[in-house]
Amino acid sequence: MSASERKIAYLAPALTALESTFVYDELLGLEKRGWRVLPVSVHRPTRYLVGHDDLLSRTHYLYEGGSLTSVLRGVVALIGRRKNYKAGTAWFWADVKSVGWHDGAKLAFQFLAACRLADLLVRNRCTHLHIHFAHVPTQIGMYGAALAGVPFTVMAHANDLFERGLLLNTKAQRTKKFLTISEFNHAYLVSRGVSPSDVAVVRCGVSFPERVGKACFESQGRPRVGTLGRLVEKKGMDVLLRAAARLRSAGHDFELSIAGDGPLREKLEAMVVSLQLQESVRFLGGLPHSEVRDWMHGLDVFVLACKPDSQGDMDGIPVVLMEAMSQQVPVVSTRLSGIPELVIDGQTGLLAQPGDDEDLAWKLHEMLASARTRERLAMAGEQHVRSEFGQDVNLDRLIRHIERDET
Repeated sequence: MSASERKIAYLAPALTALESTFVYDELLGLEKRGWRVLPVSVHRPTRYLVGHDDLLSRTHYLYEGGSLTSVLRGVVALIGRRKNYKAGTAWFWADVKSVGWHDGAKLAFQFLAACRLADLLVRNRCTHLHIHFAHVPTQIGMYGAALAGVPFTVMAHANDLFERGLLLNTKAQRTKKFLTISEFNHAYLVSRGVSPSDVAVVRCGVSFPERVGKACFESQGRPRVGTLGRLVEKKGMDVLLRAAARLRSAGHDFELSIAGDGPLREKLEAMVVSLQLQESVRFLGGLPHSEVRDWMHGLDVFVLACKPDSQGDMDGIPVVLMEAMSQQVPVVSTRLSGIPELVIDGQTGLLAQPGDDEDLAWKLHEMLASARTRERLAMAGEQHVRSEFGQDVNLDRLIRHIERDET
């Protein structure tokens, strides 16, 4: 069956939210290759990504209308699927017995959403369901796929495994392939009892175009350091500010730009004052995705000080690191999760220990002190990100798993 003859449904937590650009890029990348895609979202996001109005207008939202409306619509859809509900309901009851009634009550709500999803899959003649994130979207998607009689694949990321990893082994057994973004995650899943044969690595491919011309790595006045991410605990912005204070005390003059917003902004702004960094640190707020590339071109170093948060949540392989590397910007990050697969310490970037502001300050010093180091790491980083984390190579990997064993 050719790409134009099949229709694949995409299910994600919140299309088109600001935080999930890698999902839209992958979806749109498949459409550019001739695939027909039905976009489905669990929630309607509160903050939309600018420039994706067409995708927004054709996305179906399963939870729209409130809880009661979702339940009623799910019941109606279940009645409509009464001739084909055995597989989905069998999975559902088996899962409720496995997890108990507390989580089982949540699964019941998700099962009703799955009935609506199944109706969408059948009415749109979808031949496959691809699900991003292994928690709620997969708990909805696996029942919906079974009710509709279509195969499905899952892409697992970070929080959905480390903090919300319900029924991982069961989900992996039911999928055509359980995909994840890193070898670190692959090993974690195996440690949780998932069969290695059920899991494969497919990266979140970066789609930024190549930088026109070569970046300049010689000093152009005051060095410019930048970071971009949601202002939450796991991004390590507090560690970065303490590292910046160490650099200032050691005599470094630099400008640190923090792009992004979040619940810790007020606390971090107060920290800047207490560390006497007002002349060195700027908060830019949320940066539209369309402006990220130009902003990165103005940086001498990009840094992301990821760490585990107090609940055990942590990043997988942040896409923003791939984007920076694709633009010949040298990067500093931390030895966490799958990050060392992207930022190979001393080869494609520099890595510090998570939560260690002294180590992070030293790595930043190494970058800022040597234009030759910045150039060497940036050029190797760009080559690595395009060969291993580029969108085309990872779309090829994804398509192979979707098409595997098709007749």
